[in-house]
Amino acid sequence: MTQISPYPHQVEIIEVGPRDGLQREATLISTDDKAALIAGLVAAGLRRIQVTSFVHPRLVPQMADAEELCRRLPQLPGVAYSGLALNLKGVERAEQAGLRHIDISVSASEAHSQRNANRFVADALTGFQEMVQQARAYGMSVRGGIQCAFGYQRPDDVSPETVLDIVRHHLDLGVDELALADSSGLANPRQVQALLAEIMPLAGDVPVILHLHDTRGMGLANVLAALQGGVRHFDTAFGGLGGCPFIDDATGNIATEDTAYMLHEMGIETGLDLAKLTAVSREYEERLGKKLPGKLYTLL
Repeated sequence: MTQISPYPHQVEIIEVGPRDGLQREATLISTDDKAALIAGLVAAGLRRIQVTSFVHPRLVPQMADAEELCRRLPQLPGVAYSGLALNLKGVERAEQAGLRHIDISVSASEAHSQRNANRFVADALTGFQEMVQQARAYGMSVRGGIQCAFGYQRPDDVSPETVLDIVRHHLDLGVDELALADSSGLANPRQVQALLAEIMPLAGDVPVILHLHDTRGMGLANVLAALQGGVRHFDTAFGGLGGCPFIDDATGNIATEDTAYMLHEMGIETGLDLAKLTAVSREYEERLGKKLPGKLYTLL
């Protein structure tokens, strides 16, 4: 039987809205507005923010201003900004833009890897190693991610053994953090706890981050399961925005304010100001011209 950990006193929430939240939005957000958005998120208490991705602007037009945005980030003590890179060029661009933290990931799904990165998983793992080595040469911290860790088109089309092999690969390379992504929003609480029961002992002192999508409405239930499984770090996006452009019908991340509200109600601190968070989401409901997936911003 899986050992259930007591709930923690504090959880770290990592905001991914400026990158994952906006990347598939057709309404282009200006660099000035993105910089103001990030400043608003910092004012709401967020201390770790994934601000952009260094990808080809033809593929993700919303991220075309990555370097310019990084130049405009508010530099404040205790606030860390990261960027996503998919290849060596992306790592180089991130370093030249002044970022000290890089997020590098590979997919556990062969089909998704070829659609998302145009690479077989084996080739992606080789590329991952090269990217980690380059980031280390730059003195950057590395978060090693695994996309589709809970399935791509079905929960059973990615085996736990495949995920565990990639976990070992990442840990052997000495990543600073390990991130598991439910990219398609297929995970259920029992599946989350079963996989974490295998991964947490392997990770040891390396922090494990869960990146959860709420496609099927199980996002917060999976947060609860992950808390019980020992996870203390979660990716979220303001208003519940987000979704991979290369996964059909994959809706947004778990909402930052919804996640923080649940944790606060459970007596778990996040350091976040719910009123300021919901104000950000309300602003972007108007800016994007649509209702966002999150719930709490419409109530407060």
